[in-house]
Amino acid sequence: FTDAGMTGMRMPFDLFPGRSGAEEAHLYLEVAAAVTTFIIAGRYFEAKAKRTSGAALRALLDMGAKDVAVLRDSPRGPVEIRMSVSQLAVGDRFVVRPGEKVATDGTIISGTSAIDAAMLTGESVPVEVAPGDSVVGATVNAGGRLVVQATRIGSDTQLAQMARLVEDAQNGKADVQRLADRVSAVFVPIVIGLSLTTLAAWLVTGHSATAAFTAAVAVLIIACPCALGLATPTALLVGTGRGAQLGILIKGPQILESTRRVDTIVLDKTGTVTTGHMGVSQVHPAAGESVATVLTIAGALEDASEHPIGRAIAKHASEAGIDLATVQDFTGHGGNGVSGVVDGHAAQAGRRSWLTDQWSLTAPEDLMQLAEAAETEGRTPVWIAWDGSIRAVVVVSDTVKDSSRPAIAELLHLGLRPVLLTGDNERAAREVARQVGIDPQDVIAEVLPADKVDVVKRLQSEGAVVAMVGDGVNDAAALAQADLGLAMGTGTDVAIEASDLTLVSGDLRAAPDAIRLSRATLGTIKGNLFWAFAYNVAALPLAALGLLNPLIAGAAMAFSSVFVVSNSLRLRRFDPSR
Repeated sequence: FTDAGMTGMRMPFDLFPGRSGAEEAHLYLEVAAAVTTFIIAGRYFEAKAKRTSGAALRALLDMGAKDVAVLRDSPRGPVEIRMSVSQLAVGDRFVVRPGEKVATDGTIISGTSAIDAAMLTGESVPVEVAPGDSVVGATVNAGGRLVVQATRIGSDTQLAQMARLVEDAQNGKADVQRLADRVSAVFVPIVIGLSLTTLAAWLVTGHSATAAFTAAVAVLIIACPCALGLATPTALLVGTGRGAQLGILIKGPQILESTRRVDTIVLDKTGTVTTGHMGVSQVHPAAGESVATVLTIAGALEDASEHPIGRAIAKHASEAGIDLATVQDFTGHGGNGVSGVVDGHAAQAGRRSWLTDQWSLTAPEDLMQLAEAAETEGRTPVWIAWDGSIRAVVVVSDTVKDSSRPAIAELLHLGLRPVLLTGDNERAAREVARQVGIDPQDVIAEVLPADKVDVVKRLQSEGAVVAMVGDGVNDAAALAQADLGLAMGTGTDVAIEASDLTLVSGDLRAAPDAIRLSRATLGTIKGNLFWAFAYNVAALPLAALGLLNPLIAGAAMAFSSVFVVSNSLRLRRFDPSR
């Protein structure tokens, strides 16, 4: 429609339009190609960055073994048959040789070895395993030959659950992203209105239609909110992917907001701060009773219990050569103790206060002194009674994890107040607190499982924003009540389901790592949104005043998207304290 085809017609590339001579020289015929090129180049770099940031999730899904040697019975004995992992069924027995990956979650039937779980947990030290121990699919057998019975397959395995959690987190929206969505809903019509206003203003002030359309189009191009749309998803992709590599699973983007506000972290003692592997250190029978009699009754009674202390007593009795009888009328009393009938004797085992209040029993003075001495050393006395009298005290002890003290120091450094929560006696709890560096005033002891929720509620009513770290079934309600729940991956499925963050390893240092990673991801999202908004706010007036060539506007818009993605990719370099 113009003289563009005339010989000698030339389009100069200027930073500012209309400064190099006649206005009609600026025909912008190349805009269709150049702006499109800039935008597609930006999209290319976005796509490349997203592929990179999603690599952690793909790597997680690719970790599993592809085939497996399954044992099948034959007249000549068990025969190994090689098949695809997808053909495995629950209950199948399969062989894992040194250097091979464990095909799926299962229980070791025979063989001893060391399992390298670094890919799942981030822990570099292999864990020793023996018959009866559980193993997780995709971990590597670093030692001897193992025969494993499959307990979970396909989408039920821990690896699949991890991948699902990571994917859900990456697909969700944080509160800060919802804010960006609301702003964008207003921002787009405002920009279109501003573009039309710019066009009208230039025409009304006597400028040519070419100049007016140039400014109006520059406003539209520079305001393209691509960077706003990328600000949250890219940071979530990289942050949750990096977390998966370190054995930290963030269930959803809204969790990131919670980590910023948390100021108090409640730590369950057994299995979280301590190893949870209880052992009997002493057996003190009352006068006239023998150790064998005590272990016969206590071992049989506790053999029916699932509590770590009960299992420790039953195991000690079995190792002492005691044949454990079957207990009749067994009853668990919610963290206080257990009762039942063993070989005709009505027996109880548990707290002294429970035996005194519930059963009206009095402890002998010599046993009281022994129990107090054990408590002073941080160990736990379990009182054993039968036939209406307290007849023994069994002392059990737990060991503090090597990772607990540095983890507590890191939590304090992050500005959090650690609180130790336990059902153990006050002295034992304070001794553990002393060993790991928790203020004795922040020890809450002798708490029944049902009361853990009340402790979290009380702290919240005092104005604290509470995170809870636990691993057991009895922690699930408290994990759900807390503003932020962190479950140790070595714990129960119920606890993991109730939590917001899952720490795949049993290393407590993963807790501060998880909080630091979450805060870093949230900080990156906010930084992305700030720069995306700031870029638009600064550039729109320049475009409206005709100070931006549409080519420059297109290049700047593409650069803003690349900047946001590149800023998010910095999270790949997140360095854990472990």
